Parts: sequence; C-alpha cells; structure tokens
Amino acid sequence: MLPIDNCVRALREQHGGMTQAELGDKVNLTRQTIAAIEQRRYSPSLETAFLIARVFGQRLEDVFWFDDSR
Repeated sequence: MLPIDNCVRALREQHGGMTQAELGDKVNLTRQTIAAIEQRRYSPSLETAFLIARVFGQRLEDVFWFDDSR
C-alpha cells in the first residue's frame, strides 16, 4: 500500500498556529492521533480526512495524497 502524505502541520501553522489538540477537538480525535497523521505513521479514514480538509477550507486532495516516490 502506498503511504499517504499530507500537509496538515503546515495548514495548522497557516491557520493561526492551531495546535494538534485544537484540530483534534474539531474532528473528534486525540492530539496523539493528529500527531501520528502528520508524521505519516497513521492514515486517517476517508471520513476523517474529509473532516480535516473541511476545517481548513481545502479540497481533500490538497491536504492528502499518495506518495508514490517511496
């Protein structure tokens, strides 16, 4: 399976330095799960990925994509 890459951390920083905990609260996840997503140790469900993208006003594919370079 191809790893899913993302720009969640950059988006948090662009949105006023939102913390992992704040994002987690908005999408009903723990801070630890947000950290794991950002570090590419955990791939979110499709529903969660859509929710995260919505928080930042972005399209899903602008926040998450397959990294086929690995």
